[in-house]
Amino acid sequence: MGIIERIKEIEAEMARTQKNKATEYHLGQLKAKIAKLRTQLLEPPKGSTGGGDGFEVTKFGHGRVALIGFPSVGKSTLLTMLTGTHSEAASYEFTTLTCIPGIIHYNDTKIQLLDLPGIIEGASEGKGRGRQVIAVAKSSDLVLMVLDASKSEGHRQILTKELEAVGLRLNKRPPQIYFKKKKTGGISFNSTLPLTHVDEKLCYQILHEYKIHNAEVLFREDATVDDLIDVIEGNRKYIKCVYVYNKIDVIGIDDVDKLARQPNSVLNLDRLLSKMWEEMGLVRVYTKPQGQQPDFSDPVVLSADRGGCSVEDFCNHIHRSLIKDVKYVLVWGTSARHYPQHCGLSHTLQDEDVVQIVKKKENEEGGRGRFKSHSTAPARISDREKKAPLKT
Repeated sequence: MGIIERIKEIEAEMARTQKNKATEYHLGQLKAKIAKLRTQLLEPPKGSTGGGDGFEVTKFGHGRVALIGFPSVGKSTLLTMLTGTHSEAASYEFTTLTCIPGIIHYNDTKIQLLDLPGIIEGASEGKGRGRQVIAVAKSSDLVLMVLDASKSEGHRQILTKELEAVGLRLNKRPPQIYFKKKKTGGISFNSTLPLTHVDEKLCYQILHEYKIHNAEVLFREDATVDDLIDVIEGNRKYIKCVYVYNKIDVIGIDDVDKLARQPNSVLNLDRLLSKMWEEMGLVRVYTKPQGQQPDFSDPVVLSADRGGCSVEDFCNHIHRSLIKDVKYVLVWGTSARHYPQHCGLSHTLQDEDVVQIVKKKENEEGGRGRFKSHSTAPARISDREKKAPLKT
């Protein structure tokens, strides 16, 4: 029996099992088995070099956005309108058969937009090049899910299920669960608050399913069984998703109002770019040379998903060797309490801040004036060499 058949068999068993207090341990074990099988399904076959016939493109710009949706929902038209890049659009399905990149110039930044082939139900199992499409989506900073307004609810559930089957968690944050394998000592189970979904026995059974007999588990929130399995697997990608509705002229005004009130939903093109910018969380930082005006033409773009937004991340973005020469920085902008503010390396920068780096002077290391020392003697008493005893 293949992996896909085994997954379907376990899913059928879960559907037949009644959900109550007596069966929650059995259902938890079945969920762990499915997660293990899906991980095996994504791994390359044994003996292969790992190189597939994917259509991954080189990362470019300050962020990457992937267009996900069923065939013929308007992804290619949206790419052409936002970037000016021509992507063939026609009335038949699967017009786009490869990945077509485009660049959005917005707020002095460059955002890479990828038009991917439409995916269908069963894409997580490899149907319709679904695995290649989802692999590209995993490498993105944001997913734009393009939906047909007349079939939005059904298509949205199918696409979300297919993406979650391969480890993509849309609009979710990582569970607050500390998990660490150990060599000895058994399983240590603790929590900082009362748990309603998982208890110690269920945690032990799931860990034994993964053949883990020595580990430390700490729950910092009331997480579910699925959250615990995600932490144990360790290969989940938590990514933000914006739902874009096309063909809204075929539904009534009440349905349009209902769609507009749903979270992370966009119905018009003007709001789309600002929503993308808001969800990606890009931070523009402008540099100011000493004694000169700030340079507002070419900002340094930081992101929490790509390294971080601290002063240290800003210095590393300019050059890796710069961090050891920084004495302090002067910051103007919304992150500063007063202008300018002397900040250290741990200070978090915000959008449109201006930063001036003050370097250490070369002669500061040896002191100043008559206190300046060029001695090469050991710094600690214990490192000094003992003198030979006097002869008497």
